[in-house]
Amino acid sequence: MNVAGIIVEYNPMHCGHLHLLRETRRLLGEDCAIVCVMSGDFVQRGDLALLRRSARARAAVESGADLVLELPLPWATASAEGFARGGVETLCATGVCTHLVFGSECGDVDALQRVACALEQEEFSDLLREELKAGDSFPAARQRALGKLLTPETAAVLESPNNILGIEYCRANLRCGEPLIPVTVIRTGAAHDAQKSESGIASASAIRTLLETGAREEALALMAPAMQKAYLAEEAAGRAPVFSKGLERAMLYRLRSMTREDFAALDEGKEGLSNRLYGLSRTASSLEELLAAAKTKRYAYARLRRMVLWAYLGLRPAEMPRHPLYLRPLAANAAGRTLLARMRKEAALPVITKSADFRRLGGEAEALFQREAAAADLYSLGYPELSAAGGDALWKESLVVL
Repeated sequence: MNVAGIIVEYNPMHCGHLHLLRETRRLLGEDCAIVCVMSGDFVQRGDLALLRRSARARAAVESGADLVLELPLPWATASAEGFARGGVETLCATGVCTHLVFGSECGDVDALQRVACALEQEEFSDLLREELKAGDSFPAARQRALGKLLTPETAAVLESPNNILGIEYCRANLRCGEPLIPVTVIRTGAAHDAQKSESGIASASAIRTLLETGAREEALALMAPAMQKAYLAEEAAGRAPVFSKGLERAMLYRLRSMTREDFAALDEGKEGLSNRLYGLSRTASSLEELLAAAKTKRYAYARLRRMVLWAYLGLRPAEMPRHPLYLRPLAANAAGRTLLARMRKEAALPVITKSADFRRLGGEAEALFQREAAAADLYSLGYPELSAAGGDALWKESLVVL
């Protein structure tokens, strides 16, 4: 039986995500099981998830996934390369996944594989170093370097965000020894971070913007049905929507209380970005003001957001493990529970369904979950109703069974 792995955020889940799930079974068989690796309470763009992890995981299973595993915090809030690496390594560690499925603008898995292989070559690294000397942004320099190694036409796939992420998935799979068969589906609906498309499918970013600007009914109508139900339940409980604006004072407090050494640890002392953020954190009166002032051609907005988020959560790159240390299921249906039974025998990492069992693991694995649990408590401070933000929530959370 085919078992497809998909790396997701579902922030929130929309009809484009449903299309990918349906296409996966069309391509790999109706009996194909689907395992999603999903970010927890914080996401790759350096922001808070709209809904807490358990609500999004339940919606994913109700929408067609069989099993949802958590992508641990260090990889969920990393660069595209780190995000992809953590997701692919998690899927590989299950011991049951056969395919790696993702959306892309080009829909050409062979082209994405060729680019992934090229990016791993030493010759490409040499070309990239030369291009970076011109002073352009990293993405522009990377595309020019790749164009010299392959062709400018092939390198043009790097102009589209889902192509880029797909290439990073392929690179991570290469580094793992290619245990998964890559499959890509042409992305439908609005482009990443764009508004609603002609098909009526909006990006997750557009839906979040609608909610932030008060267009609640329009936003709800664009969510997948199960996600809409989850949103309404979380909203009624005072836990949604969650936006970083609700934690702005707490984040600014954290930044202003940090020393130069603290900022240097965030960027591991590289490139002078830590000094820039340190100085701006003393004068900025909002996160947007700080990020706008810090952003340059060299320092991308998303990278700055991730650094601010890591500062708020008290995370330091040097203290994070290099690879995922456990498999934590968030939600499963009957087929997913069958996969879990196989994983307990075949997985390369421990499968933990009860939070209390992390104490039994000890060492780095327990320390990583402790950080995850502490971050979840900080996330809950962004709930609209503070009375819903009780502490130690993650230690009490169990597998959602459907």
